[in-house]
Amino acid sequence: MAQESTSVHKVVIIGSGPSGWTAAIYAARANLEPVVYVGVAKQDPGPVLPGGQLMLTTDVENYPGFPEGIAGPEMMMKFEEQARRFGTTVVGEDITKCEFSSDGSPHTLHTSSGDTIQAHAVIISTGATANWIGLDSEMKLAMTGGGVSACAVCDGALPMFRDQHVAVVGGGDSAMEEATFLTKFASKVSVIHRRDELRASKVMQERFLNKENAEVLWNKTVIECLSEPDQMGNEKISAVRLKDTVTGEESELAIKGLFVAIGHSPATKFLQDTALEFDSAGYIDLKDRSSKTNIEGVFAAGDVADAKYRQAITASGMGCQAALDAEHWLGDKGLI
Repeated sequence: MAQESTSVHKVVIIGSGPSGWTAAIYAARANLEPVVYVGVAKQDPGPVLPGGQLMLTTDVENYPGFPEGIAGPEMMMKFEEQARRFGTTVVGEDITKCEFSSDGSPHTLHTSSGDTIQAHAVIISTGATANWIGLDSEMKLAMTGGGVSACAVCDGALPMFRDQHVAVVGGGDSAMEEATFLTKFASKVSVIHRRDELRASKVMQERFLNKENAEVLWNKTVIECLSEPDQMGNEKISAVRLKDTVTGEESELAIKGLFVAIGHSPATKFLQDTALEFDSAGYIDLKDRSSKTNIEGVFAAGDVADAKYRQAITASGMGCQAALDAEHWLGDKGLI
């Protein structure tokens, strides 16, 4: 039976990951008693896990403070432990609907279990999910660190991809940017594109195609990821099966890494019926360098409001901003 909260939280954080946990750490240390709704694991159609995209990252080598690198799930566990240490309450549910107030009264949030809660300040940190091809074999290898990734900048410099033949799926600016980045480390980078021309800008295309170890495979789609066990018995990608979009002919491309670069989708479906403003790509629109949205007492942090950088360190910085902005807003309203 649905229950309605009788108390009003100072701060509720929707979503976890680097931005959500950092916001929780700052808010908890400011005695704001934050409550974090971390969400639940789901397929949408690719994996969506509490903790965000880092839960699908085997090794994180570009976050300051971890000179030897750290596994993404382990990093998120440490973030959560630190947030809990300062008194953060963690709830393993989704927020499914938001009723944001316009008159200064508390915001009303509905949970996946049917409960209703209220909060003076809300920080949205639900992130953005990578758009995947949607293959079972792709998802299996992405979930287990098997050489399939949705972020070349995050993972491309890892030892497992260095001096190896890798492939990028996509044809837009993001795909060209990721493919160009990979040419610094891989022996060869093959861009797999379903059409006979790229959607990327001419500048981005030329930047990639001018590399000696770059190639484009035209009119091709990936229909299966093939794998074989490594020396430790872990399944790693060994090839992809391709289908020609014109002739229907199938072929195999031997590779040691596959990077899917067909865009990201911000996790904002539960916000579509609100008065919150979004940019043209569907990300929460922040008017300036702060975390403030167009609604009083509602803040956003991390990839849900960042279509450009999408890095753990930038998400953490935005989480810090959101907690500080929320604290100052609550103080100005006399709510703390």
